[in-house]
Amino acid sequence: MTLAIAWARAAVGITAPEVRVEVHIAMGLPSLALVGLPRTEVRESRARVYSAITNSGFLFPSGRITVNMAPADLPKGGGRFDLAIAMGILAASGQVNGDIEHLEFVGELTLGGEIRSVGAVLTAAYAAREAAREIVVPVADSQEAALVHPFGTYPATRLCDILEHLSGRAALAPVGPCLTLSPAPLNLPDLAAIRGQSAPRRALEIAAAGGLNLLLSGPPGTGKSMLAERLPSLLPDLSEEHALEAAAVRSVSGEGLDISSWRRPQMRAPHHSLSTPALIGGGAHPPAPGEVSLAHRGVLFLDELPELPRTALEALREPLEVRRVTLSRSKGSVTYPAAFQLIAAMNPCPCGHYGDPTRQCRCSPEQVQRYRNKLSGPLLDRFDIAVEVPRLAPHELIQTPVAESSSSVASRVATARELAIERCGGIVADLDGEQLNHYCYLAKDASELLEQATDALGLSPRGLNRLLRVARTIADLAGGQDIDAAHLAEAINLRRGLDSGQWSTCS
Repeated sequence: MTLAIAWARAAVGITAPEVRVEVHIAMGLPSLALVGLPRTEVRESRARVYSAITNSGFLFPSGRITVNMAPADLPKGGGRFDLAIAMGILAASGQVNGDIEHLEFVGELTLGGEIRSVGAVLTAAYAAREAAREIVVPVADSQEAALVHPFGTYPATRLCDILEHLSGRAALAPVGPCLTLSPAPLNLPDLAAIRGQSAPRRALEIAAAGGLNLLLSGPPGTGKSMLAERLPSLLPDLSEEHALEAAAVRSVSGEGLDISSWRRPQMRAPHHSLSTPALIGGGAHPPAPGEVSLAHRGVLFLDELPELPRTALEALREPLEVRRVTLSRSKGSVTYPAAFQLIAAMNPCPCGHYGDPTRQCRCSPEQVQRYRNKLSGPLLDRFDIAVEVPRLAPHELIQTPVAESSSSVASRVATARELAIERCGGIVADLDGEQLNHYCYLAKDASELLEQATDALGLSPRGLNRLLRVARTIADLAGGQDIDAAHLAEAINLRRGLDSGQWSTCS
């Protein structure tokens, strides 16, 4: 056979487009030509493939070899095509004793013929499963691929292992269901460590139950960061669908997956000096996912919120609304999911003591206003809840009994989420405007209170929707079907600072 076809997968965002590797061997001077828009690292595979084939005990064909990677308009990068190219050359030269049409190959070759990890195989394995093919991957990547294609993922250590498998002399065994999928023991900070602060603790519980965005403000050292760090301990495991979405982003980012905890919501807490591309995503084509996508179906914690660059803060607005990020470059665009829960913390002024009854603020009114005005109105409008975390007196810290643990609060959060999912197929944060109108049943007294609040606070349509989300979550925590006046009143209180403008101006 002088013509053979092997299948591979590219990596474009969280998708894995099919790549048909066509190999043709013709008479002529020995050469190896790669066509199909290969990038530099793919063109360099010629040397790796040649050495891997010869050092594995096979004969490299002495003719004019043309390797076409279709589709031709899809950019191909990385070393992930080495294995498919080598298998295509071996098949075209008649050295493969078996059929490779039902297999896909993803892996980089060493000069000695070993198969090296390439990462980002989760989406490739999923696409192979959808195409009804099996996939051969490096051993180091096999557990990740087996999350979505357990009985069709074959780990291989060397190139010759695949040839032995095809000939039937030494079959490769599929990975099978991952043994590490049992939940890993949680080692998260416990909410019981926080004394007092009943209002912020209640706000944290509501935010966890609805997947709502939360803004915490208060003097330094009052526990804002401690509260935020305990949010993941209140969240239930992700569904398989959502966990796979989040895992796919981490897979293509190069960070890798912790298989033992892949169902847990991730918490990202970048430093406030991060750049806009680091937050949103960017870089050369293909652009890499940013923190908003790495926190998909998890939590993004931004401490010292006003200290972030203004461009980064404003870039947050669109992902918070549409829950995805599209990064466009001259060579194409990539879309990453970004359905994250934002929790942010800030001081009330540059010195941190504005409104603190125990310490005097050193900032002028102009400095306070300039500091708070770093947060634009449209950005603040995208928070669902805003609460102050006050400084507690020493006797309150010492004499306050131990509060509820995370496990106790997490139980109520899980019940509220299950109620919401049973009612409308998702948590409250996933509801759009039309669904909110359908599922937010307002009792008569609540409807009257909402009209009064809308007039008094001048709520925008977005603010009204977010107020209803908070009220719906409070009602779910109480086990109610309808939203009554008490639920709505608590929701108004949790948003009062945002809707009155006190969080962005010196009032």
